[in-house]
Amino acid sequence: MLVALTVLVCVTAALAGQSGTSQTQSPPSASSQPAQNIPDAPSAVQPPPPKPEFPPAAQTEPDQSGKPDRNPNSDSQQPADEVKPTPPPMPPIETIPAGSAPRNQINSKDDLYKLVVPVNFVQIPVMVKDAGGRRVDGLLPRDFTVLENGKKQTLTFFTADPFELSVAILLDIGMPDVAVQKVNQTYSALVGALSPYDEAGLYTYSSTVSQVSDFTGNGERLTATLNELKLVRGHNNGPPILGGPLGPVGPTVNGAPPGGPTIAPVMTPPKEAHVLNDAILRAALDLSKRERTRRKLIVVISDGRELGSKASYSDVLKLLQTYGIQVKAVVVDSGALPVFRQVEKIRLKGQGYSNILPKYASATGGGKVFSELSRNAMEDAYSEITSEARNQYTLGYTPKPTAGSAAYRSIEVLVDKKVSVYAKDGYYPTPSAR
Repeated sequence: MLVALTVLVCVTAALAGQSGTSQTQSPPSASSQPAQNIPDAPSAVQPPPPKPEFPPAAQTEPDQSGKPDRNPNSDSQQPADEVKPTPPPMPPIETIPAGSAPRNQINSKDDLYKLVVPVNFVQIPVMVKDAGGRRVDGLLPRDFTVLENGKKQTLTFFTADPFELSVAILLDIGMPDVAVQKVNQTYSALVGALSPYDEAGLYTYSSTVSQVSDFTGNGERLTATLNELKLVRGHNNGPPILGGPLGPVGPTVNGAPPGGPTIAPVMTPPKEAHVLNDAILRAALDLSKRERTRRKLIVVISDGRELGSKASYSDVLKLLQTYGIQVKAVVVDSGALPVFRQVEKIRLKGQGYSNILPKYASATGGGKVFSELSRNAMEDAYSEITSEARNQYTLGYTPKPTAGSAAYRSIEVLVDKKVSVYAKDGYYPTPSAR
């Protein structure tokens, strides 16, 4: 035991001496002998593991395709932790012709408020009033019966929601000037009867038809155009003046203009014309190009006379019924007098017709004609016309194909109550687009 302890003490002293010698050893000089490489004594603290040494990056050279090539001298086998997973192959990219990509079906603004219906779909605006002339609300599809050529149809569409309007306003400037000026004072109420979602176009007619303003929903622009029309004058009351100082040729000397020929000119009155049919035809052609989602309406402000039109009533009515255009009217001046309307039923040759507007309104579902004399009555009529046209029941069905697909088809709408029903008398099928 004593011998073992002595050996352990000697070994410990020897190791301590070697450690102190290595720690106090000075750097070797050029003339001194090189120091012996004596290892240090083992330490109880474990040193940190050495950092892994990666092989130098292989020099790569791009091949002809522009991609770097592998180093031929590098080993084909790599450590397991350096092998990167192979990405999945890219799917094949297919291109499509320009313009054939589908539109955005979620936020597509073009599809808003668009009614997609078959070509032979029939839409019928219906207005229902009670005995007092008030609109009847709250009806359901089961309350309506639709007959086409006497056969009952199955309704596939029904709504009581209001529609946006496309309104063509026809102003008769061939009336007496007193009537024209009275109508001029109601223009502000005419604009106020339109909602911000409606659009309107202005037309004037007498012996010819003129479009004053294209269809617009800008109320300020419409008001400005109507203010300019206030300068338009109607014709003078009474027979035309053909001579005298107020005549068309001015003062005369012995029946002839001064300084002119000695023969007195022969003055003939201008031929009077009220081309109501032509005006409705022009407005109907323009309305047929408006959006199909809008309800199309022609509002005529006139004394109701028709004289000298090139278009006939039947031809104009066919166009109206083909495109589902309603005609409503405000009859003023002499046409609004009850006695005058009775006298006008006796048609005189060369005096034209005075019952055209009621026929248009009845055949197209426009309802009755408003015969008004006062300014307040005319303003109330504007508001009622647009309100009725906007808030009608709308029925729809798909008729069965028949042999004469382009022939006229009569329509009758019945309601199971004691009410008055206003709807178009029939329609002409719209020709399908090719």
